[in-house]
Amino acid sequence: MRSALIIWGGWNGHDPEECAAIYRRWLHEDGFSVRVETDLNVLADSDIHDLNLIVPIYTMSKIEKEPLENLVKAVEGGVGLAGHHGGMSDAFRDAVEYQFMVGGQWVAHPGNIIDYTVDVAKPEDPIMQGIPSSFPYTSEQYYMHMDPSVEVLATTTFSGQYAPWTEGVVMPVVWKRMYGKGKVFHSTLGHRSGEFEVSEMATIMRRGLNWAARDED
Repeated sequence: MRSALIIWGGWNGHDPEECAAIYRRWLHEDGFSVRVETDLNVLADSDIHDLNLIVPIYTMSKIEKEPLENLVKAVEGGVGLAGHHGGMSDAFRDAVEYQFMVGGQWVAHPGNIIDYTVDVAKPEDPIMQGIPSSFPYTSEQYYMHMDPSVEVLATTTFSGQYAPWTEGVVMPVVWKRMYGKGKVFHSTLGHRSGEFEVSEMATIMRRGLNWAARDED
């Protein structure tokens, strides 16, 4: 049986506890044994190297050196990492090793909660198959600092309405990558837990979790 660790905490505005419960249910349904924790120090345990998947939901927080280094080594060794929105891509602003692993870091969401469009970039990818080529979305439209080495699965185009210099910028929304032997998946969708009710968002995220998880030996 595949094993997963969900670690949640940090800023409550992203509904970390509620999102953790959704992930826990999905992963149980998909055949994982799931451990849920709230203390980042659990990431310093050697046991995490035996996991198939780690799911961080920890916006705007600080991670100490030992758990950070152990997490990075675990992913480099093959443990999968997957998550959404600021719970993963705005988790530890001063931890550049973490940002290097994730492949992107949030910097702004002009206009806050707005209507925008998500465009599928790789419809042939198994994570995106059957998702409409574009779909409307209402949430924070994340403006990211991105690693160009990631494989982009979906994008959004900024109108410039709320930050004129961003007009026409095409920004990754969903991506995946390898980090050492580990698979990393991220979606910037999901400001609040209610967004998991959007079928496109939920389908992409659930497939991404399963893709990132290390295969059973």
